Amino acid sequence: MHSALQTVAHIERTIRPWGWYETVSEAPGHKIKRIGVLPGQRISLQKHQHRSEHWVVVQGMARVTLDTLTFDLKTGEHCDIALGQVHRLSNLTTQRVEIIEVQFGTYLGEDDVVRLVDDYGRA
Repeated sequence: MHSALQTVAHIERTIRPWGWYETVSEAPGHKIKRIGVLPGQRISLQKHQHRSEHWVVVQGMARVTLDTLTFDLKTGEHCDIALGQVHRLSNLTTQRVEIIEVQFGTYLGEDDVVRLVDDYGRA
């Protein structure tokens, strides 16, 4: 029986200035990533035009920005990011933060990022 689910046999880590991510699995309509944010780092303040996201903290204490709201999530806690919602993941601690990110949408390409503020000069 053939399944539409594509599990990545060899998980490749993609390095970013703030840490790294790994695509764990991908299928039409959703993608699952493991994301690590290094101490003192944060991803860009961003939004997506084609996807929503669900974040679950699996290690550490994450600072989350959703629109004008900022709050902390500890291991085992989670949040939802709606389609088009402004968001950011930050690590204000001295330990690595890791999350599982589940993306849902019609297009899940890495170029579906509108960066509003970026600490690393990326457009």
